[in-house]
Amino acid sequence: MRAVVQRVRQASVRCLDGVDAGRDASIGVGLVVLVGVTHDDDVARARRLAEKLWGLRIFDDAEGVANLACADVDGEVLVVSQFTLYADTRRGRRPSYLDAARPEDAEPLVTAVADHFTSLGARVATGCFGAAMELALVNDGPWTMTVEV
Repeated sequence: MRAVVQRVRQASVRCLDGVDAGRDASIGVGLVVLVGVTHDDDVARARRLAEKLWGLRIFDDAEGVANLACADVDGEVLVVSQFTLYADTRRGRRPSYLDAARPEDAEPLVTAVADHFTSLGARVATGCFGAAMELALVNDGPWTMTVEV
């Protein structure tokens, strides 16, 4: 399981099509988590990812040092499925997505990530699986990293 994580001041997602067309979700200070799922991922990995990110010390303390976790700053989390994180661009100009899990396998695991954040105490917003979306955010830092479990 792979994620691109951004520390944000605020973020929002709008679903453009599919069953959730027109649905908006937003967060304030916290994390935007773009989640990619591959073939051997499972619920245990989804839970590990949420736990790692919820406790990752990337928020500033009173002295401006990144000593606090999202949990410590009462941060929020926006989880968005992102199959393109498993794009293979080594050959040619058209990415291959063979390493990305099929939608019917990936969707429950992305949901498991979001659900585990909730069980840890986070306020969670989500994107719309399999739909076109518009994602807007104000990156705080900027602070962006990739995390793999």
